[in-house]
Amino acid sequence: MMTGDHHGMLDVALAQLDAVAKRLALDPGIHKRLRQPQRSLIVSVPTLMDDGQLEVFTGFRVQHDLTMGPTKGGIRYHPGVNLEEITALAMLMTWKCSLMGLPYGGAKGGVDCDATRMSLVELERMTRRYTSEIILFIGPDRDIPAPDMYTNEQVMAWMMDTYSVQRGITSPGVVTGKPLLLGGSLGRREATGRGVYYILKAAAKEYGMAFKGARVAVQGFGNVGSVAARLLHEEDCCVVAVSDHRGGIYDPKGLDISKLLTECAHEGSISQHREGDRISNEELLELDCDFLVPAATEGQITEQNADRVRARIVAEGANGPTTPEADEILAGKKVVVLPDILANAGGVTVSYFEWVQDLQQYFWHEHEINDRLSEVMTAAFQRVLALSRKERVDLRTAALMLGVSRVAEAKKLRGLYP
Repeated sequence: MMTGDHHGMLDVALAQLDAVAKRLALDPGIHKRLRQPQRSLIVSVPTLMDDGQLEVFTGFRVQHDLTMGPTKGGIRYHPGVNLEEITALAMLMTWKCSLMGLPYGGAKGGVDCDATRMSLVELERMTRRYTSEIILFIGPDRDIPAPDMYTNEQVMAWMMDTYSVQRGITSPGVVTGKPLLLGGSLGRREATGRGVYYILKAAAKEYGMAFKGARVAVQGFGNVGSVAARLLHEEDCCVVAVSDHRGGIYDPKGLDISKLLTECAHEGSISQHREGDRISNEELLELDCDFLVPAATEGQITEQNADRVRARIVAEGANGPTTPEADEILAGKKVVVLPDILANAGGVTVSYFEWVQDLQQYFWHEHEINDRLSEVMTAAFQRVLALSRKERVDLRTAALMLGVSRVAEAKKLRGLYP
């Protein structure tokens, strides 16, 4: 697996908040409140494994802020998941939801485990126990989990069922990213990648770049990267490189994304693809291209390699793929970075659409969902771009300013109780 540097993720998130608070002249009291999560939970998750042994995993759920409404955020199953990482990601979710105009605060959850080495039955047992342990935290009007790294529709179905059984009533709105049959939304599975595509298209137009024929490199061929690659390919962009946890493939003439998707679905990886040149994930980041989409893990573009990034636009499909030091280097090279809280916000936006549909028990057509997603993403990009130009700051700073200021204003209006 591509491993980013998770060390200091919370420090980075806090430093970003502090810098934005200073620029916004934020009320010191509100600033202090935003630096800390509203609620944090650490749970033990005892799970009976297939060999009859008992394994005890550690799970987390952090709700950063409930000012704007119930909290929203994914659940990840990944080795090394810890409270700092989950807290940082919950904070970023708060800014992301605020930036997109969603009536949510940010949350995040996870279990420290290696899901790739667990059977389906073991994953179900662990998921149901984890859900039981955090059940007082979650609910359609409290906190709504969603899929994240190594979780999917099936995991959400188990969570929904466990919550519903314990509550004695079927409650599809407790999670999003569910199977369609259980109240999921059309378009949800590909929403994050589709959002990256919409943002890139808007940015290319704004910065005077040709979209058709643009050379694209995508790091990470999972749910986000593969969808973005497919949509860009269908738009006649030239996807020259893609990668997954086993490495990457490069062809300057362009890759056949449809063929890669078929092979990945069959083999579980793109590693068996016979065309193009084999490259590493690190080499992919340094390719000569127009658009670079880091859609794998955190900390991929750093001060060690940022000066070798040759893309004109970097669209962050993953959370935190660019370090603060790399941001400065890229800015000096006049590389446009479409920040994660904007570029990958398609997932939480369509999660919001799913939640609304569940609460109303009225479901929309897929074209309605995609049209509304395009409208929300494009409008958010225009707001960020306008503030960036007005304040003469980079897009990440502008996005954070918009996200933080909206939450701060809501806190001011609600006041302090008691």
